[in-house]
Amino acid sequence: MLRDVTSVKHLGGHRIWVKFDDGVEGEIDLRGMVSFRGVFEPLLQTEYFAQVRVNPDLGTICWPNEADVDPVVLYASVTGTEIPKYSDDSAAAA
Repeated sequence: MLRDVTSVKHLGGHRIWVKFDDGVEGEIDLRGMVSFRGVFEPLLQTEYFAQVRVNPDLGTICWPNEADVDPVVLYASVTGTEIPKYSDDSAAAA
């Protein structure tokens, strides 16, 4: 089941605190999770990274340039679980 991020707080550097709609919450250091290239390059600057916010339409975190991180990846990081592997059942039926 997909979980939405309901709140986020910048903790300093590239660390954030996130809370999900099921009450799960925890700290994440995005330094090791994000390749700071392309749309993520501005996030290298701590001042810009600190502008993180929740996008309720996407159910995840984002920044002013609309860079975002998949909430499934965030949830797996907080819970210490694997990122689910999704399959395309329609391809299997073909």
